[in-house]
Amino acid sequence: MMISHVSHARGAAGSLILVNPSHPLPQQPPPALMPVDHSRPDILLERRAAKLLQACIHAVKAEGQIVPVSGWRSQAEQQAIWDETWAKEGEAFTRQYVAIPGCSEHQTGLAIDLGLAAPEIDFIRPNFPEDGICGSFRRAAAQYGFVLRYPAGKEAITHIAHEPWHFRFVGIPHSALMTELGLTLEEYLLYLRGFSPARPLQYQKGAYRFLVYRLPPEAPEEAPGAGEYLQCSDDNQGGRIITRWRRTAPWASGAAI
Repeated sequence: MMISHVSHARGAAGSLILVNPSHPLPQQPPPALMPVDHSRPDILLERRAAKLLQACIHAVKAEGQIVPVSGWRSQAEQQAIWDETWAKEGEAFTRQYVAIPGCSEHQTGLAIDLGLAAPEIDFIRPNFPEDGICGSFRRAAAQYGFVLRYPAGKEAITHIAHEPWHFRFVGIPHSALMTELGLTLEEYLLYLRGFSPARPLQYQKGAYRFLVYRLPPEAPEEAPGAGEYLQCSDDNQGGRIITRWRRTAPWASGAAI
C-alpha cells in the first residue's frame, strides 16, 4: 500500500473532488502536473497521482504493455474532443463517452485513460481488457490510490457509460474503501456524509489506522495531531473530507468498517 504524506491547505481541491454534469469543475488554476510516461511527455497528471501510477505500473511489470492514452486536459482540449466526437459519432455516442466541457474529470489532472499497447489505439475507447496484464493492473490499482471510475451497472449514477479504461486517483484509504464497498465516487461521498469528527469512519489497512469524516464549509481549518498525518479535500458538494492517519493501535471510539 502506497501512502502519500501530503496535506492540502483549505480551499485546495484535493483528490476527492467530484466533477460531473451536476458538479462542474470550479474555476481554479491547474494543479502541478508531470508526465506519466517518459515516452509520452504530452500526457500529464497531477504530480502525486502520476508518481503513484508509475509505481503501480512498475509493480505489476507493465512498462511498455500498458500505455497512457489521455490525462489532464485543458478546457479548450475538452471542448475540442467534445466537438470532434459529436461531428464524427453523433450526439448519443458523445454523451455516453465524452464528458461535457467543464464537467470532465480529466480537467482535474486526477483521471487517466489507459490502453493495452498496440500500433493503433482508439483515443475515445482504448482497449483495456479485464484479463492479462490489464487485469493485474486492475487488481493492484486500489493499493496505489486508483479506482475504476465508471464501472458497469452504475451508469444511472455516473451518467457515463462503462469505461474499463478510465481510472481516477482518489488516494488511500479511499480507493480501498470504494473498492471493498463497491461504490462509485458519487456514492462514496454520499456515504461519508454519515461521518463526523465525533463519529468518524475508522479503517485499518496494514499498519495504518485511518479516520475519515466530512466537515461543512464553515468549519475551521484542522491541523494534524502529534505523530499524525492529515489530508483535506473539497468534495465540490459544499463540504470537506478530512482524512487522518498514523501508525498506531486502533482508536477507541468511532464507527469502524
